[in-house]
Order: sequence, then structure tokens, then C-alpha cells
Amino acid sequence: MPSAKILESKKAKVEALTEVLKNATAGVLVDYKGITVEDDTKLRKELREAGVTYVVEKNKILEFAFKNAGLDGLCDVLSGTTAIAYTDGDQTAAARILGKYSEQYNGEKFILKAGFVDGELYDAKGVVALSKIPSKEVLLAQLLGSLQAPMQNLAATLQALVDKKNGEAA
Repeated sequence: MPSAKILESKKAKVEALTEVLKNATAGVLVDYKGITVEDDTKLRKELREAGVTYVVEKNKILEFAFKNAGLDGLCDVLSGTTAIAYTDGDQTAAARILGKYSEQYNGEKFILKAGFVDGELYDAKGVVALSKIPSKEVLLAQLLGSLQAPMQNLAATLQALVDKKNGEAA
């Protein structure tokens, strides 16, 4: 039986992780077994730059934290080596970055397990689908481009009409 000091330490860890999960907008669970140290270092750096926190935690501690945070459905995938990436910012950042690494390893050594966005749970296929969604900035740029194109075409048409009328008047 663990000592009272160790038990309190684990309870504090669960409480802290529960709070983080309640405030997170998105998170992704992965099985990281087989990833090289070099790739792990690159992965952590890329996640950090995107505002995503990546931690390896014991499955039992994750299980208690998920239950406390109302994410019970994620407990089903807690086996083997598990890491969690979570953020309170860009909802697709963790899935996008981890999905890229999963593809790099052909889904064999670095496996997407499950995830969540705003409390909605996703299985591995759902996380893969999330990983394909561009970042918010890219989506906004695409929207702006699609809104500007018709206006530019209208402006060009009106300018051609003005030029034609000026040519006829001369």
C-alpha cells in the first residue's frame, strides 16, 4: 500500500490535471511507443510553438482526471504508453501536429488513440479527420480570398466598361 505522502501527491496530480482538462478546448491522446528521441524532441518543440502542452502520464492518473473532467469516454483507450497533448487555444493544433507525426510513422509506432474538442469526444478516425482541418489563420485567409475574388472581378469589369466608354467618347 502506498504511503500517505505518495497518495496525496497522486491526488494533487489528478486534481491539477482535472482542472487543466476542464479548461482545455481540445486534447489528443497518442501511443508514442517507438518514436525516436530526435523526433520526440522535434515534436515537443513544434507543439510548444503552437501553444500545445504535451505530457506523458500514467494511465490510472489520466483515468481519474478524465472521469473528474467529464471525459469518461476517453478511459477506454488508456492502455500501453499514453501521452496527451492539450491546448486552450487553436482547437485543431494538437490533432494537426500529432496527425502529421502519425502519418510519418505510417500509424505503426506513433498511434492516435482518441481526442476531444470542447467536451465532444472523438475516436482515432475522428482525430485523423480533425488533423486534416487547416489552422484558423489559414481558414480565415481562404475565406478572405474567396470574398475578395468576386469584388476584384466586379472592379475589373467596371474598369473595363469605363475604359470602353472613354475610348468611344474620344
